[in-house]
Amino acid sequence: MENGKRKIMIDCDPGHDDAIAILLAGANPHVELVAITTVAGNAEVEKTTLNALKVCELAGLTHVPVAKGAGQPLIRKRQTAADIHGESGMDGPLLPNPSKAMEEEHAVDLLIRKLMESDGDITLVPVAPLTNIALAMRKEPAILSKIQEIVIMGGGTFGNTTPAAEFNIYVDAEAAKVVFESGVPITMMGLDLTHQAIVTDEIHQRILDVDNRVSHFVHELLGFFAHTYKEVFGFAGAPIHDACCVAYCIDPTAFGTKKLRVDIETKGEHTYGMTVVDLLGVTGREPNVNVAFTLDQDKFWAMLVQTLKNYT
Repeated sequence: MENGKRKIMIDCDPGHDDAIAILLAGANPHVELVAITTVAGNAEVEKTTLNALKVCELAGLTHVPVAKGAGQPLIRKRQTAADIHGESGMDGPLLPNPSKAMEEEHAVDLLIRKLMESDGDITLVPVAPLTNIALAMRKEPAILSKIQEIVIMGGGTFGNTTPAAEFNIYVDAEAAKVVFESGVPITMMGLDLTHQAIVTDEIHQRILDVDNRVSHFVHELLGFFAHTYKEVFGFAGAPIHDACCVAYCIDPTAFGTKKLRVDIETKGEHTYGMTVVDLLGVTGREPNVNVAFTLDQDKFWAMLVQTLKNYT
């Protein structure tokens, strides 16, 4: 932590909530956004990378390197989420093509390089399938001791892609298994937590009232995102899953967590991609994940709205 700022690298697949996570990190005084890496998930990696570059340009984050990563899961066929995020991966707002270019370096190599050059003070914030993180761990195991913490958006005690599995874990459960068994400190923002971060009409208005270019962009993002969540799941508003991970890095006191054993199911016919959370300790196995269950709504939304005000 330098000058009181927690250093983070966001691995993402923008994505409406990914974009909001980037914006929360980009102007909050308590975190330093070291780099952004992209992966296939909500859309193909070419689209998610373009979306990340567009968000950075809009927000004046042109100094933050953006590197393109894996275009396919480790083993399985790629699956995207056009029903939720649209064909572009970030449908709704129209942003111009960015002048900012992505790095020539592959995301996996950038992750390894930044971690190996660090003092062990970087937190990884993967809010997408864990393909890049698993590949980096396999390519250079020495990074494991360099990662301060991994704050993951994924999993939960129920699913949104199958009854058992959340999208980010389901898309590449083999990669998730590598990461969850790595021994690195992990905090998991699963659906139990992120479904509490739903944008109500009142929150939507508070964001709109900020009245700058970034808040208007977020307003448009949420309009599209809320519509698809209503159509697909019957939700009253959009849960901004990924921003919860950045918010945790900013202020962990906004979250109630429990240290539990979590294993990744990769073989089940009906349970592939499930994060098997041992809530009652029935396995007797050592807890390996800090699982988030409760959200302080006042702290979370105040943090987001105040950060949006930091953009001009």
